[in-house]
Amino acid sequence: MQNSTSTQKHSLWERRPHRAALLLFIFLIELSSLVLVHQFFVSFECGDTDAVGTCRFLRSLVARALVICAAFGVLYWAKPKAFAGFISASAPHAGRIWMALHLIGLALIWAPLLLTGGENLAEDFHIWWMVWALGSALAAIGGLFWLAAPNDWRQLIAQDRYLPVLVLSVAAIVPDIADLMLPVWDLSLITEATFAAVYQLLRLFNPSTFADPAAYIIGVEAFAVHIARQCSGVEGMALVSAFVLFYGMLFRKDLHLGRYWLTVLPLGILFSVLLNVVRIAALILIGAHISPDLAVNGFHSYAGWLFFTLLALGLVYIVQKVRWLHRDPTRHLNAPPVSSDPVAAQILPFVVFMFAGILTQALFTEPALGYPLIVLGLAGSVWVFRDYIRALPWGLDPVGIGAGLAIGLIWVLMAERDSDAGAGLSDALATLAPAMLIGWIVLRMVGTILLVPLVEELFFRGYVMARLDRGGLVWRLVAVTVSTMLFAALHGRWLAAGLAGLVFALVMLRRGRVSDAVQSHIAANALVAAAALAMRDFSLI
Repeated sequence: MQNSTSTQKHSLWERRPHRAALLLFIFLIELSSLVLVHQFFVSFECGDTDAVGTCRFLRSLVARALVICAAFGVLYWAKPKAFAGFISASAPHAGRIWMALHLIGLALIWAPLLLTGGENLAEDFHIWWMVWALGSALAAIGGLFWLAAPNDWRQLIAQDRYLPVLVLSVAAIVPDIADLMLPVWDLSLITEATFAAVYQLLRLFNPSTFADPAAYIIGVEAFAVHIARQCSGVEGMALVSAFVLFYGMLFRKDLHLGRYWLTVLPLGILFSVLLNVVRIAALILIGAHISPDLAVNGFHSYAGWLFFTLLALGLVYIVQKVRWLHRDPTRHLNAPPVSSDPVAAQILPFVVFMFAGILTQALFTEPALGYPLIVLGLAGSVWVFRDYIRALPWGLDPVGIGAGLAIGLIWVLMAERDSDAGAGLSDALATLAPAMLIGWIVLRMVGTILLVPLVEELFFRGYVMARLDRGGLVWRLVAVTVSTMLFAALHGRWLAAGLAGLVFALVMLRRGRVSDAVQSHIAANALVAAAALAMRDFSLI
């Protein structure tokens, strides 16, 4: 369908902001995958190697990349006009060589794990560290210049007397600053206050809580942890302080700096301390009642950096909304909110979906038990973009609904019963109290039937397929193929999911309405969910 709306979409794509957003999303998925696999499946510590310093530096690259990405986001927030030119400058064909370099680097990073299965990495670290270092360098350089050409980066970092260089450089050394701050944890006032707060919080959930502040040990029942310097949460103070500094430098002309420094910095440090208390308490409760391995791995250093980065970004977002801190509050109040951006409505809920899925994989031995977290995340993101979603044409599409029901039936018939997976989920659900089980089932149905179809169709058909479809048969085939393959890769069952993605794409193309694809997807998932309820096998979904 060629109309003014589709023409406008193609024009937006030609300006390349959507390409940049998609690349950043790909980089986030890559980073998250590396964190999960190396957190849970690579079982060696740097102390087991003959190059402790090198090992720790390589491991710190994940935290550095996370902080740099977040700082990049704050820069974009502060300098939208500069970034608008930056992300629209490079044409995709100019980045092919850099894409290849990035993928080669990524392959090198994964190579040691794939070649050894995660065994004997410590013994052969003197070999593998060079592979990891080279892969990290190639992936980083290729990724940067795949996003934008070197000359575009030079123009960007020259903004405001090279202030972006300063911000990104400080972001890169935040882990080192955190290491320098580790002796702060040994101050009796901080340790005693932290342990007392964790102890009282745990006592609310379990009266058998015990603590030995002198030995840095605290636990519940048979599970106890030793809180070393590296796990103390001091990195949270460093991270939050750095982002308060970034925001102050970038918005120095807009802020009442006296009010800002006297209120925001102390509050940021206080919030980081409180978050650390909650993190330690959650770690111990998970270790005592669910899985010790899950507690140690799921809430170890990478998760800590992730949580504190989210805290820092949340803090600067709140600061942006507090009129008392700004010289001209109306300037920020009149800025268009992200909720009014159609592209954000198509992408961000899916990012939340993926991120919530990663969290459930990290925090639950049976990830399906964490599905309510995914539902809450999706519901929140959908609510933010409710005006955009409400404005879509929602007239009933009988053809799309019929096609969806056919896909749902095919999905059920093609399902291969995995007795181990089904038994594992059934055993996990059996441990829930009746009220919790009912709540889990209700949220699972709401997420599966309503939220997931909406979010996935907005992304795969509304964003990916629509952006690739530039008109003409060839481009339309490319758009349908790419969106279908991505959809199939996400769902694991490639054949059934690929067929479903193809049908949903054709449903959308029929009238040019993503809402038709949403209805078709809802019909398919509703039939599958009904079958899962009837057979009492939620692994079918």
